[in-house]
Amino acid sequence: MGLITLLTDFGYRDHYVAALKARLLRLAPKIPVVDISHGVEPFNIAHAVHVLQNVFRDFPAGTAHVIGVDDHGVGPEPGWQVAHFEGHYFLAGDNGLLALLTNGAPEQLVALPAAITASPTRDVLLPAAVALAQGAELPSLGPVVTTFHQLNNRQLRLQDHRITGHVAHVDHYGNLITNISRAAVDAVGHGRPVAVHFGRDVVRELQPHFSAAPPGEAVAVFNSQDFLCLGICQGNASELLGLHFDSQVDVRFVAE
Repeated sequence: MGLITLLTDFGYRDHYVAALKARLLRLAPKIPVVDISHGVEPFNIAHAVHVLQNVFRDFPAGTAHVIGVDDHGVGPEPGWQVAHFEGHYFLAGDNGLLALLTNGAPEQLVALPAAITASPTRDVLLPAAVALAQGAELPSLGPVVTTFHQLNNRQLRLQDHRITGHVAHVDHYGNLITNISRAAVDAVGHGRPVAVHFGRDVVRELQPHFSAAPPGEAVAVFNSQDFLCLGICQGNASELLGLHFDSQVDVRFVAE
């Protein structure tokens, strides 16, 4: 018996999540279900991708991840797909999310049968996830395809003395999580002193955690996924610094 996770932008005020759970109880009451989050910003697939990328590998291989974010897909004809990637299954609308999540290279991709429904997560994605959790082979769910709606992740710009990246996510605390990895900083910096430039501000030292700086001061740290994050100790960095998703961040190194 497999495992199903749920990640949606349905929120917590209405009945939408309960409707998903009710359908799962009717389809397969013994399959374990884990809620990743239902607080993804409405229609924000970049937010959904960020959450998934940081947690899906913690689940057992073979887990079916149902993603109910902008779930009707793109264009006048709705479409839904399942991607197999790094040993996991991801079920979503064909809206570019799977392309971002897999960097455009899923190991296998199938198209789910189209349906006329107001709730595709409940009526299309959940039954497919249940089938996978019960041991169905991926090609049994629909035709194997090789194309999906393409969106591209922001790429780092690497130079001899600088890395240019962007804010990939603003978390619940207002911390700015960038797409600049520790590996990139180590590869370009070679241990040189570093200065992190964002907006009109500069942080000239990386700290081990956000509270290492005095209250109200800007701080730069690597998070548990080894990505560079910017924050304000005991404050909301996004609001106080005026930076948001896709804002530019530069890491500069002293020339030798």
